[in-house]
Amino acid sequence: MNQSTNPPKYGRKGSPDGKPRPVDVHVGSRVRLRRTMLGMSQEKLGKAISLTFQQVQKYERGANRIGASRLFELSKVLDVPVSFFFDDMSEDVSESGGTAVTGLAEGGEGFEYDPMAKRETLELVRAYYRIQDPKVRKRVFELAKALAKSELKDSA
Repeated sequence: MNQSTNPPKYGRKGSPDGKPRPVDVHVGSRVRLRRTMLGMSQEKLGKAISLTFQQVQKYERGANRIGASRLFELSKVLDVPVSFFFDDMSEDVSESGGTAVTGLAEGGEGFEYDPMAKRETLELVRAYYRIQDPKVRKRVFELAKALAKSELKDSA
């Protein structure tokens, strides 16, 4: 049988070359997103699901795959449906199958820029939701929208 017709053999890291699969990286980034939105440390999340913070780090980077039962457990601890971990997945990632990503660094090759993955964005969202007065929160929201519009006009 011709070797090119055989399916690729997947190693410990999930792909033929040992790099994480894009789906695993995406799911891990969604775990990180939700954890940081809740203001939860990796250590606290790890304790809640009986893991070390190092294992949580590996999940969040996509270095280790998250099994179905662990994903279900994470959804309960992070108070989101399991589908949350697959939301906002690009077509490239969902169709990638066994294709490995080329890099894991923020903004590295193989990744689309995702402002939701930035710490600054997550801190802003957490601060926004700590504003108790709904009228003040609405005014902050409107201010941010107005500033974004003026930036667009200035760059045009």
